[in-house]
Amino acid sequence: MTIAVTGASGQLGRLVADQLLATVDPAEVVLLTRDPATLAHYAERGAAVRAADFSRPEGLVEAFDGVERMLLISTDAVGARVEGHRAAIDAAAEAGVRHIAYTSVPEPTTDNPAGVVPDHAATEEALRASGLSWTMLRNNLYAEMQLGAVAQAAASGQLVTNTGDGGAAYVTRADCAAVAVGVLTGDGHEGKVYDVTGPEAVTASDLADLAAQQAGRDVTVVTVDDDAYAEGLIAGGLPAAFAPLTVSFGAAIRLGKLAQVTDVVETVGGRTPTALAHLSVAP
Repeated sequence: MTIAVTGASGQLGRLVADQLLATVDPAEVVLLTRDPATLAHYAERGAAVRAADFSRPEGLVEAFDGVERMLLISTDAVGARVEGHRAAIDAAAEAGVRHIAYTSVPEPTTDNPAGVVPDHAATEEALRASGLSWTMLRNNLYAEMQLGAVAQAAASGQLVTNTGDGGAAYVTRADCAAVAVGVLTGDGHEGKVYDVTGPEAVTASDLADLAAQQAGRDVTVVTVDDDAYAEGLIAGGLPAAFAPLTVSFGAAIRLGKLAQVTDVVETVGGRTPTALAHLSVAP
């Protein structure tokens, strides 16, 4: 069985590649990236490394040739990636790929304000309509991405947030990779939707507690509305173009869209999920 991973040079893609090569014969692994030179060390280990650029669909059928199962890792072009995802799905179908697992987001519904929802909802729809077998991997927010906020709160003594009392089941990329590998190498995952989460829903108060442990002093949670949070992000140096997306995730947490905790990492990924508190938050 030949297994392919798109976006294999990204942070998640490399973790999937590492775990795949430790699980199956490297000769069964195809790693896809815009620049194959970045994955030369995987080629040296026996994996096939091929060029694949979603903006150039004419080359995708050849890139997917011989692949039976594929992990489609969503690209980072938020708001402009659906066309590329559709091109990849269409090319996969033409090339004879039988099963695609796709990295999505929890609750990609119209009442979820997270700015990434439209892209993921459209891609899920395209995958369901493709005629291929599929698995939706609805990954929660990455735990690693919270470490900067914890460090900033430790330094300032305040955790400013628009999440209210909501929590998010932050999950590590390594745990997401384990679930993806479980799906790609196992059986019985066709037509399944998996919410991939950490072991608990973490609130702003929990993050402040982690910051306090790091700082050795109390850290106060300061709750603000979405507009004030956006203003603060921009004042702190975040480019204005990125502020709405960050704010939208806070709003989604506030509404409970990221709070569900599941056992998918354990049952599908075969490992105990890593708690955010167990990640290094040292400055």
